[in-house]
Amino acid sequence: MISNEVTKGAARAPHRSLFYAMGYLPEDLEKPLIGVVNAHSEIIPGHFHLNEIVQSVKLGISAAGGTPIEFPSIGICDGISMNHSGMKYPLASRELIADSIEAVTMGHKFDGLVLVGNCDKIVPGMLMAAARLNIPSIYVSGGPMLPGNHRGRTTDLVSAFEGVGSHAEGKISDEELKEIEHSSCPTCGSCAGLFTANSMNSLAEALGMALPGNGTIPAPYGRRRQLAKRTGMQIMHLVKENILPRHILTEKTFKNAIALDMAIGGSSNTTLHLLAIAREAKVALTLDEFDVISKKVPHITKLSPAGKHHMVDLDEAGGISAVLNILKKANLISPNEITVTGKTLGENIQNATVLDDTVIRSLDNPYSKEGGIAILKGNLAEEGSVVKQSAVEPEMMHHKGPAKVFESEESAFDAIMNKKIIAGDVVVIRYEGPKGCPGMREMLSPTAAIIGLGLEKSTALITDGRFSGGTRGPCIGHIAPEAAEGGPIAIIEDGDMIEIDIPNRRITLDLPDKEIKKRLSTWECPESKAQEGTYLRRYSKLVTSASKGAVLE
Repeated sequence: MISNEVTKGAARAPHRSLFYAMGYLPEDLEKPLIGVVNAHSEIIPGHFHLNEIVQSVKLGISAAGGTPIEFPSIGICDGISMNHSGMKYPLASRELIADSIEAVTMGHKFDGLVLVGNCDKIVPGMLMAAARLNIPSIYVSGGPMLPGNHRGRTTDLVSAFEGVGSHAEGKISDEELKEIEHSSCPTCGSCAGLFTANSMNSLAEALGMALPGNGTIPAPYGRRRQLAKRTGMQIMHLVKENILPRHILTEKTFKNAIALDMAIGGSSNTTLHLLAIAREAKVALTLDEFDVISKKVPHITKLSPAGKHHMVDLDEAGGISAVLNILKKANLISPNEITVTGKTLGENIQNATVLDDTVIRSLDNPYSKEGGIAILKGNLAEEGSVVKQSAVEPEMMHHKGPAKVFESEESAFDAIMNKKIIAGDVVVIRYEGPKGCPGMREMLSPTAAIIGLGLEKSTALITDGRFSGGTRGPCIGHIAPEAAEGGPIAIIEDGDMIEIDIPNRRITLDLPDKEIKKRLSTWECPESKAQEGTYLRRYSKLVTSASKGAVLE
């Protein structure tokens, strides 16, 4: 056992003495030591209840003959960080999460890890750490929250963000906006729709790093605690059989996850996170692979923000296993990849069935013949850009309009709220990429405001930043190269025509190459927005392009 380095032999008497100070028994140190990473905090509703989940995990570990040892992880709530300078930190925190788990694990020589998280950057940060450390590891989430209800209509966090735009347009009163804010998030858990957190918690099943049910069983349900206990028990099997993350995280596994992503219409942020996890797993994965798979895999669920259903509906309809089984039968995934169950993915899902075909459609009756995400390229995004095409209105799949250029999210949001954006415009928000922001902010507030104002069928938005998993409409993010690296988005001027052609995967700045080169020749990179000596300043100097997952060099 790895833990023998800190528990065995005469030279380790001082080490054992420190364990005894905390109440561990000599018998405990004879068992495998299992690190339990607990991302509990009192600032993230998806994590507020994780102590309960961790308790179930530890009971499972103890029951299966291990010694659970809990330690913490940080986390940031994207919703609370949204639309102000705090949003510079969530993506950057992903690297801190992975690094801190590495530091604690290597410093104490655990035999295995159970990673307990739930929300946007915490899930990929934990999976990155597992792939990097390559010791027996398993992930379990805290589960999605239940949707709310406002005047007979289901609500979630996006309802509150879009309510801000509706309120500004005078469509709803102060009182109704207050009603919506009180009804949108009724329980703990990751926000109820298929936003980034629930997308990643679902993809963890396809990656083979979490037990079936991880993505969809609601946070308040007893089944969620049962899943956590089984997860704790299962880590002991992984330790005994020495099943490692890199045995599980293969090239075929990542393609399985992308196929699931396309079928369910997951968040555009999954491109960043799968690329980052693959890098840690030593798997060659490119942004282009997402588009290759998107053209093969139909979109068969339409959850909020794209549709009316929520994670609880998907759970009751058969869950992620039912979706994967549909893909398996059509030879759209590789079923023979090993998972944390000790069985193959195909064995895990073989008995899963669709219980509600209004939630999970058949491949013969998809919402669209292509997957939920599309990768657009062109002279405006030579390295690529990302759009959640499953959440775009049909009339906006192709759009050409004049640019309205903003140097920050704040200035764009103010213009939208003050009704300076009109039908036909293409809103351009730049210097919000990984380096330029720094931190690549999510922009749910401006996109939700556009929808609240009723412009989602006539106005597009492009950025070198990114969007929330809750964003819907013609919003193209992750434009690379970003403005801070001298990408063409840096030299767009008000009135320049921009063409977005999602079916043909093109995004074009309607200027001659000669004019683009002329403007770029006089472009100068602005001074970094990050204060000297801060983590963000260091991050901005090391972070790579969004097309590479915004990982650190």
